[in-house]
Amino acid sequence: MTPDLTHRRILRIAIPVVLSNATVPILGAVDTGVVGQMGQAAPIGAVGVGAIILSAVYWIFGFLRMGTTGLAAQAIGADDKVELVALMSRALLIAGAAGLSLIVLQPLLFAGAFAISPAEPAVEELARDYMQIRIWSAPAAIAVYGITGWLIAQERTAAVLVVQVAMNGINIALDLWFVLGLDWGVEGVAIATFIAEWGGAALGLWFCRDFLRVPGWRDPARVFDGARLRRMAVVNTDILIRSVLLQATFVSFLLYGADFGTVTLAANQVLLQFLYITAYALDGFAFAAEALVGRYFGAGDRARLRRSVIMTGAWGVATVLGLSLVFHLAGGWIIDLMAKAPEVRDAARQYLPWMVITPLLGVASWMLDGVFIGATRTRDMRNMMVISFVTYFVAVTLLVPQYGNDGLWMALLVSFVTRAVTLGARYPALEAAAGRAE
Repeated sequence: MTPDLTHRRILRIAIPVVLSNATVPILGAVDTGVVGQMGQAAPIGAVGVGAIILSAVYWIFGFLRMGTTGLAAQAIGADDKVELVALMSRALLIAGAAGLSLIVLQPLLFAGAFAISPAEPAVEELARDYMQIRIWSAPAAIAVYGITGWLIAQERTAAVLVVQVAMNGINIALDLWFVLGLDWGVEGVAIATFIAEWGGAALGLWFCRDFLRVPGWRDPARVFDGARLRRMAVVNTDILIRSVLLQATFVSFLLYGADFGTVTLAANQVLLQFLYITAYALDGFAFAAEALVGRYFGAGDRARLRRSVIMTGAWGVATVLGLSLVFHLAGGWIIDLMAKAPEVRDAARQYLPWMVITPLLGVASWMLDGVFIGATRTRDMRNMMVISFVTYFVAVTLLVPQYGNDGLWMALLVSFVTRAVTLGARYPALEAAAGRAE
């Protein structure tokens, strides 16, 4: 029986995601804090560099979370339990193959990373020690993406929260024991993360154990069905291209900001944390849109699909209105918490108004991403991201010479609005496609 589409249901999906996201920065702080007790700069730098490199590599496979959510939600809407469990098997196979490939290719991976971003010899040596341990949990870390997507599709975000909290809790406890208690240093941090990632994957699989009761999970004909594999590959490739372009936009934003000097670069970095807070808060409602839109798209229920878009979108708008108000009233205080240098504080305050309006102008693009992921209209996502990416660079070319860093912020907002407008223009086709399934 399909549950009613209510605000309570949306909040039941969204709130655990928001809480789960809130735990993410805590782990990084503890990792840094425990190695900081060693009284040396190199271990802190090594953990930071190693974690950033591996996070960037694992991020490439983030498509597995989004693609699995959309496809699994549609299988639920179509009442295709066999396809639902086959999707889990495919996601785990992809994670296993990707993780093993990273383990095999680790010498090239690490050499390439340090060629792009060299570090001092002492930091690089410790960072290599850290990564050579953590890389062995790559299959588990990538599998968690697929497991998370599968659970979100079923609106089981409370389980996602438990997995995230358990992973971070194990990691923090073992950090304290291995580093402060056993004096294992950087290697202790790596071993703690290795254990936590495998533990998180195991716990996630335990939450997904029901899929073992449907024989389709081990039916080679279904799991390796050519048409479904091609569809999954296309969906995931489109999402990967979209995500790479989005990441390139933010990276180039920081690089352009560096042209205005160290102070402006630091101020932009501080203000981007406001943007990340907004994204973390909106994730809950975007994920709710993915699950609900996917379900009703798969069921061919155009009316409920539209209602789910409107209701999750309303929560997204309410969220950014609240955040913009907080940034307006308390933005200066938040800046002071994140930066101690007076010149950085002054510069961040100068550009703070952009961060007050950014959530308001960006919410539509973030929420529509969730809608299009749920409907697996990933070709549209990819194409509209290409358009907004090109528009961003055109805006930078035109606005930065005249308005400086203000022009850079304008260009970023132009890219958000462009993505929202272009995706919005494609929404009627999305809804019509669901209608044809009726």
